[in-house]
Amino acid sequence: MPDDLSPLDHPVFSTALDDLDDLLSQSGRAFLVGAGCSKCAGLPLTGELTDKSLASARLDATTKVILAEIQHQFAGAPSANIEDFLSELVDLLAIADRRTFRAAAGNTATLGGNSYTAVQLKDATEQIKWAIADVMGVDVGLEIHSAFVRAVHRPLRPGRSVVVRPVDYLVLNYDALIESALALEKLRYADGLSGGKSAWWDPLSFQADGLAARVIKLHGSIDWIELPGDPLPRRICKTLKLPPGSKQTVLIWPASTKYRETQRDPYAQLSDIARRALRPQSGSQTVLTICGYSFGDSHINLEIERALRESSRQLTAVIFTGDNEPSGDLKRWHEDETITDQVRIHAKRGFFHGTNVEKSAADLPWWKFENITRLLGGER
Repeated sequence: MPDDLSPLDHPVFSTALDDLDDLLSQSGRAFLVGAGCSKCAGLPLTGELTDKSLASARLDATTKVILAEIQHQFAGAPSANIEDFLSELVDLLAIADRRTFRAAAGNTATLGGNSYTAVQLKDATEQIKWAIADVMGVDVGLEIHSAFVRAVHRPLRPGRSVVVRPVDYLVLNYDALIESALALEKLRYADGLSGGKSAWWDPLSFQADGLAARVIKLHGSIDWIELPGDPLPRRICKTLKLPPGSKQTVLIWPASTKYRETQRDPYAQLSDIARRALRPQSGSQTVLTICGYSFGDSHINLEIERALRESSRQLTAVIFTGDNEPSGDLKRWHEDETITDQVRIHAKRGFFHGTNVEKSAADLPWWKFENITRLLGGER
């Protein structure tokens, strides 16, 4: 049963939605898509992903010991998840790798009183990545995501200016829901790979003429793999038999890791494309709509804040959050007089934009991805 949208009929909330419609129809558009946007398709939220990944048969005895100790070190941390554990492991791998490269006598990293070589830590990292990919690689429903991209790319109402720039989707998830929905809706897009079921990394594809959208997978994708001798992503048809010895590794990367891989391609290229997307050219405006994201990644939060400050007030962040009111970085941005007018927060119990604070005694359903889809499609 769809949620009742009538709480949004209140004049102050209806006006906020009308203003959003105006912004989106007259500006360049970018969408930051977090894990909360995938739940409606049948994919797990972070907590469930963590539990299922930790129970995966992919993990050998050594990896289970490593993960158990990392979990122990996160004791007391609220909402610690598989990406936190993987980030911690990757940091240890960086230490062991560096010591091995420098030919240090102590070329291992220590965890819980045990020493692990770079090879052991790398094996554990790959096992966890494949475990995540297994959990995410289930059958999904695309009805809501297809409706979402239809709403985003629907023709503008008569009299509205035409925005010819492609829509940028900054995707934090490993799944392929957005790109699949774009393809099913016959919308031409680039995700950095050229080809079909089998494809290769081609960042120039983002510059192609006639694109309706660019899908920027900031943390990689479960259908990206790395082949020996080539660190750049490939997409390989699942029925293709590769030559013996062609070991594949899945190219997904945890949100918060500081490991050197985030400084090399394709992640460095993707980050650069995302930064440029959020810094409009002089005389133009961009609206960044954020949905399904809990603001738990300090690196992503920093990039958003930097873009707001460096955009000469030409970037507006429209944020949908399931929190009753702004907290953490959102609260700080809302209270910062230098950027508060650029931040529009649609919270569960109110609307917050500069000095305009409108609170609600009832839950406002606009924070859910499926309801955002309905609103963007004109339902109210």
